[in-house]
This record gives sequence, structure tokens and C-alpha cells, in this order.
Amino acid sequence: MRTLLAATLATFAAISAQAEPDPSNWDAVTEEARGQTVYWNAWGGSDTINSFIAWIGNRVQEDYGVTLEHVKLSDTADAVSRVLAEKTAGKDEGGAVDLIWINGENFAAMKRQNLLFGPWVEQTPSWANVDVAGKPAVISDFTVPTDGLEAPWGMAQVVFYYDTARIENPPTTMAELADYAAANPGRFTYPQPPNFLGSTFLKQALIEFVPDASVLQAPVDEADYEAATAEFWTFLDGLTPSLWRSGRAYPQNESRQIQLMADGEIDLAISFNPNEASNAIANGQLQNTVRSFVMDAGSIGNASFVAIPYNANAKAGAMVLANFIMAPEAQAMMQDPEVWGLGTVLDIAKLSGEDRARFDALELGIATLPPEELGNTLSEPHPSWMVKLEEDWTDRYGVAQ
Repeated sequence: MRTLLAATLATFAAISAQAEPDPSNWDAVTEEARGQTVYWNAWGGSDTINSFIAWIGNRVQEDYGVTLEHVKLSDTADAVSRVLAEKTAGKDEGGAVDLIWINGENFAAMKRQNLLFGPWVEQTPSWANVDVAGKPAVISDFTVPTDGLEAPWGMAQVVFYYDTARIENPPTTMAELADYAAANPGRFTYPQPPNFLGSTFLKQALIEFVPDASVLQAPVDEADYEAATAEFWTFLDGLTPSLWRSGRAYPQNESRQIQLMADGEIDLAISFNPNEASNAIANGQLQNTVRSFVMDAGSIGNASFVAIPYNANAKAGAMVLANFIMAPEAQAMMQDPEVWGLGTVLDIAKLSGEDRARFDALELGIATLPPEELGNTLSEPHPSWMVKLEEDWTDRYGVAQ
């Protein structure tokens, strides 16, 4: 009886193991993916990005028979919390989240709690063209190794944009920015943390003021936090009263920030997309007098990623979707300033002549800096710094409405 029971359990375990799609057998993955619906949980605060995701959905449906449902998030942490809640409830398969647009502390938390499927990324066909050597951020998310658990799909770098009709020489250091704001009250702001872009502004400023930037690459509890952030908080205390609405309210996201610029309420703003201003001009959202610039000390750069939860219902479909996002067709479409303008994760030299031509045909937008003018790319701090900065920012300045 025990022998029969053991054999039955062994058979059940073997069947369960086979139920997980094997990324090394890509033909089997694409076959299993056909007919699946992938619930992609991704930030939904930008019409531009939402339209691009809809285009992706049309293409994967045409080519692979995969249906994409964009679950629009205001905060990625909502999807992470849902997966964690499912794990706590013992729902280890058939989860509601198939793919997440994820970065930083959310990835670190999911990796730490074993909430991710994989490794799988480096076995996808598109991975062969990813620029690992030239863009190391594609395998390191805010200092945390990705270990094949998330796929890069776009490169971003901090820029600022301003209206040349109102500013002749924009501030190119944080100290100059504070001086500009003091002389022009209400003409600058940034999105409200913990909005990702607002928190990025905090990190960009911190890097400029921290005595030793190397401490930011280790967890925050390993550093002398007070000493590392003293000058930064002095800067922010001085800047805040001069912000839009005297720092008593903040735009909730980048779309609202663009609207403030278009309405003439602010003169300059921050972006994590070097093509955002050009994109907004092309879409009629910003006036064509807007241009981009970077800080003298350089600017933070990173990759955007997608990851598959450990209990996703459509793992094969999610892998097929992620593979398509990394493919040259989607990457070139994404980099087009009139579509989105996010930078590619690919090494263009690795591509076929036909695929290189897709990128060669792209024209930089009127407000887009050429790559050689983007300056130094600064490394993201360890994700724990972002969490701590957001908490302290809220304690100091409140959560404005």
C-alpha cells in the first residue's frame, strides 16, 4: 500500500513539474501560449504608453494567438500585494496576475519572498540581441541582480525639460535649481512621492549632495543615513516653499506635470524619458518651444522590466509577450518619439540589416537630446534608499492632495 501511495505521489509530482512551461523549449512555450489570456499589470497613467501596450496586444494576438488584457495600475505595489495575498492564502497556481511592469523595491521584495517564476529570460529568443555589455542595467535592477527573473524592455534616463519662451538658460545643478525656484516662486514642481518620477527626483538630488555616492549602492541601514542626507534635506527644505502652490500640493503623475507645463503654470519639469518632451510636442500636448537638458553631474539611468509571478495562470503567454516586447519590431516602435520614445535595450550592431533599418529610420524629436549629449549615466541607489526617502519625505512635507 505504501509502495502504491509513493508511486502515486511521485507520478503526481512529475505531472505537476511538467505543468510548468520550459523556456528552453520555445516551440512548446509558443504552442502552450496560443489561446491564453495574459493579464499584464502595468502602470496606466499615460495615454501614450497605454496606446503602445494596446498595439503590443494586437501584434501578439495576430502572431501568437495570445490575448493581452492591460490591468491599469496607479501603483505597482498593488499587483505585488495581490500576489503576496494569494501566496498567503495558498493560491499557488491560477493567480490573477500574469505579468507585471516592475522595478526597484517591488522587484527586490518579490525576489526576496520567492514570488517570481523563473529563471526564464535568458532562454527567450530575443535575449540574444539584448545589449548586456553596453547596458549593464538590463541585468541589475537598482543594484539587485535580475538572475533571469525579469525581462528588460526599455531604457530610461533622467532629463529635465523647459520652455525656451520663458527660460533662456535653465539651471543645470540642484543648487542652481533652488536659486531659480527662489527667484521664480511657483514655477517648478515634481510629482508627489511615492510616484516613481517624484521619488526619482529625490534620488537625483540626493546623488548630487551626498558626500560619498558609493554608500548609495549598499542597503541604507549600512550607511550613516543622517550624514549622507544632511545636505540633501537642507536643499529640499529651502526648495519646497518656492515650489508650485508653495509645496502644499504636487502633481500626482507625469501626465499632470505635462499639463501644468502646457497651461503655463510651470516653466521646467523632470522626466525619466529623454524623448518625453518631443513625444508631447508631437501629440499636441506641449508647445514646440519646449526643449530638454540634463544636469552637469549626469543623471540617473535604468531599465524597465517585466516579471512573471510564481503562480501566474498564463506563464507561457507571459513569456511570449515579454519576448515580443524585446524583439526589434516592438523595440523600434517603442523608440519612435511619435509613439513613446523610450530607449531600446538592444545592441543595434547585433541586428540584421532589415532590423537595423527600423532604428535608422527613426528621427529624433525636436526636443530630444542626441545620445552624446545625455551626459554621464548615474547608477540607481539600492532600493532601500528609495523606500527610506519616500517615508522621510512624507513625514517632513505631508501627503498633499
